[in-house]
Amino acid sequence: MTITLNHTIVPCFDKQASAALYCRLFGFEYLGNFSRFIVVRVNDTLCLDFDNREKFESHHYAFKVSEQEFDEIFARLQAEKLKYGSGPGEAENMTINHNYGGRGVYFRDQNGHLLEMLTADYEMPPQ
Repeated sequence: MTITLNHTIVPCFDKQASAALYCRLFGFEYLGNFSRFIVVRVNDTLCLDFDNREKFESHHYAFKVSEQEFDEIFARLQAEKLKYGSGPGEAENMTINHNYGGRGVYFRDQNGHLLEMLTADYEMPPQ
């Protein structure tokens, strides 16, 4: 059996608003309430469980997408008037990157989480 990540908790100030933003931007499927979480399906094997918290550290979530999905999501990102950038330390320089022969962009959600969208995998140096 292949091991897959099934779900992860996304801490946030307003779980309803956060789940709605991810669904609008990425086109994820809104599943609704489960226990104290708002659940959003990313794909066949992964869900994000949004949970209200008063304090939390910023997390980083990276999503690999096709070139067409990049165009569609990037257009929605711009329509939401969110600042974006070419790298994790440059998440507001209003440019995208072209790393590894693909495209990538970083932006923050309303909770301060750093989101990344990329079309090409990182090329790891040989060990």
